[in-house]
Amino acid sequence: MPTVILVRHGRSTANADGVLAGWSPGVALDEHGAAQAAALAGRLAGLPVSAVVSSPLQRCRETLAPLLAARPELPSYTDDRLGECRYGDWTGRKLAELADEPLWQTVQRHPSAAVFPGEDGESVRAMQHRAVEAIRDWNERIEREHGPDAVYLACSHGDIIKSVAADALGMHLDLFQRLSVEPCSVTAIRYTPMRPYLVRLGDTGEFGGLVPRPAQGADHDAVVGGATGAP
Repeated sequence: MPTVILVRHGRSTANADGVLAGWSPGVALDEHGAAQAAALAGRLAGLPVSAVVSSPLQRCRETLAPLLAARPELPSYTDDRLGECRYGDWTGRKLAELADEPLWQTVQRHPSAAVFPGEDGESVRAMQHRAVEAIRDWNERIEREHGPDAVYLACSHGDIIKSVAADALGMHLDLFQRLSVEPCSVTAIRYTPMRPYLVRLGDTGEFGGLVPRPAQGADHDAVVGGATGAP
């Protein structure tokens, strides 16, 4: 079965501002994120990528643009199921402010019980289900069209990628906050008929992300939406 290269979008203006973007329109890459996107094609040079699939959100499409310009022969698709978690009324709010909400602790400690507030708020369980379903569906399609040893790329969002990696590891969803996925990082999962193998997790190719930064919330909390990559 195929290997999927899960790329988180580059650093966005919302990441830099510590805002939970969700499905907010018009959230673009900032200058640093654009540089990350420009470097992505070089990082993936030599990989026989058969196809690219993306979240429909602008920051993912901008992340892929330099790669697709360098490899115009690559078929490219979008899939709403790889779009960001629908954070409902939390969308567009500062992470530092959200850390004071009672739901924050549920998201940290018992995310499988978390449902984001508001008419379009999504549960973390539903988010993982549709993301894993999308990857499994694309695995079948890519294998059918390009063979069992194919490699394809999927560009998505922090919580989406963490939830897919947790599934590959056989981790309960309540443990997925133990994973960290930086902007423009690469996570690779090789699927086989017996089990998936997580062969990369959150690889950025540099070590700047290891430098301690001010926390969003308590210093032991996971960042909802994924690490911001902000200095």
